[in-house]
Amino acid sequence: MNRLKQGLSFLLVTLSVAIFTLLSWVLESGELSMSALEPSLQRSSESASVQRVAQQSAPPQVRVQDAWKLVYEKLPDFPTENNYISKETGKVDPTNTLVGRLIRYHVFVKGRPPNYRFDWKLSLADYLGATPDYLVESVYPGKDVLRSNPMEQDRAAIQSLNRAQRDALVQALVDVFTESSGGGRTPAGEKPQGRSNSPEIPQPQPGDAKLLAP
Repeated sequence: MNRLKQGLSFLLVTLSVAIFTLLSWVLESGELSMSALEPSLQRSSESASVQRVAQQSAPPQVRVQDAWKLVYEKLPDFPTENNYISKETGKVDPTNTLVGRLIRYHVFVKGRPPNYRFDWKLSLADYLGATPDYLVESVYPGKDVLRSNPMEQDRAAIQSLNRAQRDALVQALVDVFTESSGGGRTPAGEKPQGRSNSPEIPQPQPGDAKLLAP
């Protein structure tokens, strides 16, 4: 009988030790797991913070429809040519400007990127008649919303500019779009390298020298 009691006591002690050891192992494993997760959680938190800071510090993207306002801020004396009557309201639409139509022609009609000097010079060459891509009345910006098509008057306005005025216009346009995208200013006369997803640029044609005329 005594042996039986001793055996049961020994068994109880053994079970107690085993349970205590198991609980200790479980607790230690949990602590190790949490310790392993802490660096990962910290890195995720830091990454999220960096992304938030980058988003807050990134310059806002300018809309094509609003870019003309920024150009006129840089060139307050540039011709506005905004005295055309709207088909919808029957009143003069002061927001339909020469620069606004030039931007829409460049981006939407010709599909040219707005942040390179070379492409803006091509668009001005269209107005000057120095490229095969002459302006077309049926697709010219303003044709559908204004009572009279402003194409000929816009062409005359661009042709009346001297070389310095054209250069200032090109630089203002480039600055507006590159500053909004966070890119650097494109040096004068430099053709960007490694461009992708942009239309094929036509080769220089006879008459391009008009662009350099004073």
